[in-house]
Amino acid sequence: MAMRTHADRLRHSLLYELFGLLLCTPLASWALGRDLLRVGMLSVSISGVALGCNYLFNLVFDHILKRLGRPVHIRPPWLRALHAVSFELYLTVLTVPLIMWWLGLSFWAALLTDFGYTVFFLAYTYLYNWAYDTIFPMPVAPKTETAGD
Repeated sequence: MAMRTHADRLRHSLLYELFGLLLCTPLASWALGRDLLRVGMLSVSISGVALGCNYLFNLVFDHILKRLGRPVHIRPPWLRALHAVSFELYLTVLTVPLIMWWLGLSFWAALLTDFGYTVFFLAYTYLYNWAYDTIFPMPVAPKTETAGD
């Protein structure tokens, strides 16, 4: 089975974060009633955490699919949804403490804030990965000839 190259994974992660920041930061600033610059800095910080996590998470996710014998280039809607939800849960564990510290929020307020980010990014992750796979299709391993060919 063919898998994405490291360069392709890097492009995927960088574009994901760039478009996510451009869409999310103004919305979060408005929803939180906080200064755009302060929320922008928080969003960039979360993006940095997510960028590193995105690369690693997607690599592990693809290896799990490969180990289970599933082709990595076929992503039905249920698998895309599983991918998006599991990534956002993983990221939440890492970002809630950052939000607490950055905005001076209690755990519950930070969790609610993170929930807002998560709802946005669940939809965004699903749509982004669908669009990315459409624009930059996953490589398909060449067929090997068998004795009967």
